Amino acid sequence: MPPDETQAHAVRRFGAFEIDLRSGELRKSGMRLRISGQPFQILAVLVERPGEVVTREELHSKLWPSDTFVDFDHGLNNAVARIREVLDDSSDTPRYVETIPRRGYRFIAALAYVRPATVTPSASESKVSSAHEITRPGASDPSVLPTDRRFSSTRLRVLLGGVTVLILFTLALVLNRGGGAKGTMDPAIKSLVVLPLKNLSGDATQEYLADGMTEALIGRLSRIHDLRVISRTSVMVFKDTRMSAPEIAERLRIDAIVEGSVIREGSRVRVTVQLIRGATDEHIWAEEYEQEYRSILTLQEEVTRTIVQQIKIRLTPQEQVGLSGARAVDPQVHENYLKGRYYFNQRTEDSLNRSIAYFQQAITGDPSYALAYCGLADAYALLGFRGGVPSKHALFEAKTAALKAIELDDTLAEPHASLAFIAETHEWDWATAEREYRRALELNPGDARARHWYAGYLMYVGRFEEGIAEAKRARDLDPLSLPVNNALAGRLLVAGRVDEALKQLQETLEMDPHFAPGHQTLGWAYLNKGKHEEAIQEFQEALQLSGTDDTDLMLDLGFAYAAVGNREEARRILAKLKNLHDRGLVPSGSIGILYGALGELNEAFAWLEKAYEERDPELTYLKVPGRRFEPLRHDPRFQDLVHRVGLPD
Repeated sequence: MPPDETQAHAVRRFGAFEIDLRSGELRKSGMRLRISGQPFQILAVLVERPGEVVTREELHSKLWPSDTFVDFDHGLNNAVARIREVLDDSSDTPRYVETIPRRGYRFIAALAYVRPATVTPSASESKVSSAHEITRPGASDPSVLPTDRRFSSTRLRVLLGGVTVLILFTLALVLNRGGGAKGTMDPAIKSLVVLPLKNLSGDATQEYLADGMTEALIGRLSRIHDLRVISRTSVMVFKDTRMSAPEIAERLRIDAIVEGSVIREGSRVRVTVQLIRGATDEHIWAEEYEQEYRSILTLQEEVTRTIVQQIKIRLTPQEQVGLSGARAVDPQVHENYLKGRYYFNQRTEDSLNRSIAYFQQAITGDPSYALAYCGLADAYALLGFRGGVPSKHALFEAKTAALKAIELDDTLAEPHASLAFIAETHEWDWATAEREYRRALELNPGDARARHWYAGYLMYVGRFEEGIAEAKRARDLDPLSLPVNNALAGRLLVAGRVDEALKQLQETLEMDPHFAPGHQTLGWAYLNKGKHEEAIQEFQEALQLSGTDDTDLMLDLGFAYAAVGNREEARRILAKLKNLHDRGLVPSGSIGILYGALGELNEAFAWLEKAYEERDPELTYLKVPGRRFEPLRHDPRFQDLVHRVGLPD
């Protein structure tokens, strides 16, 4: 190809993208994207031969010299994955790069060649140019560039006059964006979502690293008071999604999206991140980071700080401190911590025990690593609440770990939330629980889990409207979390707002009709409305959906049978629960509740006394109206129990 033709073909456009083969730049909507090295070189080769199959062997010979000892297949696969990530392309339904199995790749999008005009600008006009575009679908229609013609002086004056107007218009637009007329300013970014970072290692066992980095960015950004950051549970719904940015933004009601990828190569980790305006799919910023793995906390801090700068959020002095000060960490220690979080987030008894093992390994490797103690406190607190570990043992282990985490780093919100949860569910120290919840939310106002727990605390102590407000804040931060949405319905139900609760339950079950706790809460809504048969049906469906002999659901079904007068079925369930209690699988409070539903109050209070001695977390619900303790409420022994648990009268 002659030199002038090569120059004319150097800049090519496809879709919203423009690739400059001379400068090595890829732009989207005028914004430069971060892609370099072999990924860019491979894309350039494919773009230079649109519609043709470029074999893997050709790419090997062009980009991997014969004297270079590398894993070619692994390197090529990673490079193509990086191209698809930047182009937001898919191997299954490609728009730009098509994989030809066992052969190579083909560029399939329509191309437009962007060619500079032949006017020679003066030195002061060297950045002003015009362009001709010739559309070329694939490679089937060879382009024919127009013959260059010398501009007349009149045409040149017209052209330069038009360019001057364009420059003045652009300058006015920039000035307006910086603080001019309100109608021309970009909307402020007050909310965002960090989509799950993609694992580009090609190794599924490295998924914990990408998930851990995602969770870390969410955690850091959620500390900012003026920014609503979507929580991890809702974020993970979009793992490997093909939804567009505007679709995601509309579903989550957010302004911006952070997306990217992570790959670990030996002792180094490379992270690419970009910030996108949700409504318009406009790329605001993109960057690539590469550091030693031991400096990954510093890398997370740098990424977070840059995102904050790009969205122009003003930080308080406390927030500035909270987003700085990361230290180096031993790679194996941090890896054990990430694996602990990975298993903790699965929430099963087996995975919680595995998470404890990894957190303990991290602590053994570095006894001063505060995050590992946070994880340990969370895991023990959850196991104790669910009955996977005896409550007293769980209390001791969780509290010890949380206090150690605070001793090591008093800026962490998580251990304060854990201490509040322990004080509330195990110690019944309601003043300490509120103080610790408030401290946790002061340090991290965007912590949906802390708000979710605090909402429960407020309901337990009888502050229903405050509890519903916190439950709604938790829902706004974690809008796709089934437990959070279901809990909001339960809070509304407790406050007597049954119709609102039913509407919330409808929305929850629309997200997942097979969500057993949603049917459980619906059963209680029907009980409150006097629809006993419908309640029994919902509890039965919840039990069937749970796939196990869920003792909590069995208790509610027994309660409903007793309410409808079917004492035989209620007693059958009571016998089963007592048998499981003898094996240490059911707390004493559950037995007392079912005796109360059957009207056998002496037996009920005898079992509730055992529950009090065991510090059964079920007793935190004593003041909650319309639920399990309702048949006992008018007995003088009930008020005595409420007083001893420390709940306000």
